[in-house]
Amino acid sequence: MELKGDEAIIVAIDKDKTSQYALKWAVDNVLRKNRNVTLVHVKQRLPSTPIPDVGRTNNLMDAQAKELFLPFRCFLSRKDIKCQEVVIEGLDISKALIDYVLVNTIEVVILGASSKNGLLRLNLRSSDVGANVTKGAPDFCSVYVIQKGKVLSVKSATRPAPRMVARNQTPTQMIPNVISASDACHGLVGRSQASRGDRSPRASPRHSEGLDSIRSPFTRGKAANGRSYGAISMPESDISFVSSRPSTERSSFDCGSFDMMEFSHPRLSCGSDMSSGSSFSERRSIDLNSLTESSSFCSGFSVSSSSHMDNVEAEMRRLRMELQQTMEMYNAACKEALTAKQKALELQKSKTEENTRVEEARSSEEAAMAIAEQERAKCKAAIEAAEAAQKIAELEAQKRVNAEVKTKKENGEKMKVVSVSTRNDVRYRRYSIEEIEIATEYFSEALKIGEGGYGPVYRSILDHTPVAIKVLRPDAAQGQSQFQQEVEILSTIRHPNMVLLLGACPEYGCLVYEYMSHGSLDDRLFRRGNTPPLPWQLRFRIAAEIATGLLFLHQSKPEPLVHRDLKPANILIDRNYVSKISDVGLARLVPPSMADNVTQYRMTQAAGTFCYIDPEYQQTGMLGTKSDIYSLGILYLQLITAKPAMGLTHHVQRAMDQGTFREMLDPSVLDWPYDQALEFAQLSLSCAELRRKDRPDLTQILPTLERLREFGETHMANFMFTPPGPSRLSQVSTAQDVISANPSTASGNSAISE
Repeated sequence: MELKGDEAIIVAIDKDKTSQYALKWAVDNVLRKNRNVTLVHVKQRLPSTPIPDVGRTNNLMDAQAKELFLPFRCFLSRKDIKCQEVVIEGLDISKALIDYVLVNTIEVVILGASSKNGLLRLNLRSSDVGANVTKGAPDFCSVYVIQKGKVLSVKSATRPAPRMVARNQTPTQMIPNVISASDACHGLVGRSQASRGDRSPRASPRHSEGLDSIRSPFTRGKAANGRSYGAISMPESDISFVSSRPSTERSSFDCGSFDMMEFSHPRLSCGSDMSSGSSFSERRSIDLNSLTESSSFCSGFSVSSSSHMDNVEAEMRRLRMELQQTMEMYNAACKEALTAKQKALELQKSKTEENTRVEEARSSEEAAMAIAEQERAKCKAAIEAAEAAQKIAELEAQKRVNAEVKTKKENGEKMKVVSVSTRNDVRYRRYSIEEIEIATEYFSEALKIGEGGYGPVYRSILDHTPVAIKVLRPDAAQGQSQFQQEVEILSTIRHPNMVLLLGACPEYGCLVYEYMSHGSLDDRLFRRGNTPPLPWQLRFRIAAEIATGLLFLHQSKPEPLVHRDLKPANILIDRNYVSKISDVGLARLVPPSMADNVTQYRMTQAAGTFCYIDPEYQQTGMLGTKSDIYSLGILYLQLITAKPAMGLTHHVQRAMDQGTFREMLDPSVLDWPYDQALEFAQLSLSCAELRRKDRPDLTQILPTLERLREFGETHMANFMFTPPGPSRLSQVSTAQDVISANPSTASGNSAISE
């Protein structure tokens, strides 16, 4: 909240915590350093409280005020905020605060929300001071009610404060404000200082100064004589205001020691150190007509002797005593009536509450009976369902036992058939270790074309056929019998888009694969060895071939095969530019713990491989066919962009959103069909979704890929494939033909990649 800087601000305080919240909120949101604020405390008295001795009361209030204001003053001094303290005595706290605002033209009032007692010391009506002040404050005053450090309610000023008019008022013009303040005290009366004989020099001679101080006692402006209001010479900055009747009480109508009854304004005292308190003398008001008659009687005999005056005074004292007794009896009767009415209301309330409780008990009993009936029915139904479920479970258990017996029998027969067929019909070529050693020149480093997590790869010729030999590490290979069974299963996997397993050496864990003349898709996309770029027609066809081969793996029986390491380096291209998936089922040939270690090895050693791994597999370790779909999506994005896999999905998606997707396409291809490429990229992004359930199945992907392949084939009439180079012993691309001269740099470009 921003203020102009010269507003008059008061904070109402009391002993409870609401005042602390209000002051702290004011310091945090309203007050600034070197700013003045007035702390106002309302001391409430009962109407029947007798008039105390002024000197003794002032001393008592001094000590109480110092104790009350001390923590607030210390808090403000630490914040470099100046403060003045004011103690107001009155019957009604809200009315006293409103009168003080009116008299002093206060523009901002901050007070705490009323708790059980609020600012009241004697909570006669349990009124809400904040609500009453908000309702009764003048329209030039803003009121903030704070509860636990937060604004509970706000009333904003609707017009500026009448400063200039208020400051030009004379003491006589301000007397009606004083009288209205006394009206807030429910017509209390007190003795005039003139008749009590305790008139101090600052009460009567400085009557005009006191009234002017009521306008703004806290240095908000200058007095008429040019001095600040705080500079008025009074002991310890004590400023007391007492309003009395006009000077007619001290005219020729003075009747000796006759005490005239008068309306009095609540006395206000303020000071930087609260050196003097203030007392609010309260007495019951008398009938003004009786006073007028008595005054007329006294004036009629003013010229008579002093004895007549004594009689008049005695009569007046008697009348006052009778009036006081009458008022006390009236107050007692009012209290008794109020107590009786309150008891009647409490009795009526208790009766109503009792009836309500009886009705609620009856309703609760009926509801409980209904619920019990429902539960009884549910229990009966549950028992019947449990009996039926038990019968079904017994039947299912019997069926399961029969099925297990039948399965064991079938498995025994199948194993017999498999063992016989294994001995008689081997579908792969078994090589001896001597043949492998001769072909690799005893595992010569010169013929070594790569090494990964599973072991090194060598290039050689077996049976006059160029092959690539992968030698599994000793700790990676399982037992010989199990390795032989897995190789026999893999040798049965035959598909046009799978790299063919030609043979193996089960004794030493060696695998022999077919030769692929154009190397890997990774080499061709990044044009290693300055090979020509792949046309977009061929890229659409490769995408469809990869999806077809992957679908074949996922639909294998009795359980689907998951590749686990699908990436461009594991997609090999033959001399006719037919793409094939390599390393199929290699994870089945090693123990599960070793397979996980190899996966971790690839995640840590090659940042590119890490980008192809399913995020959910990294988090949970759960592997499924959707894991290959994620790798396929990243591979497809590289197929059309020829960019590294790191952050590729983010870059492509952002290019689509910004309309710059054409810039993401491989610039080496100049005739991209934009619409088809955009459709292919959207399909790839759907495959690379982070959550497994959001990725499509291959059965949903293939129709789109087939349509794109047909579109490419219709525009492939003028396309001529680059004839393959001379035959070599390596299953690497044209780039590898260039790199093969330096064996140290050729280890990462094997056709059977790692």
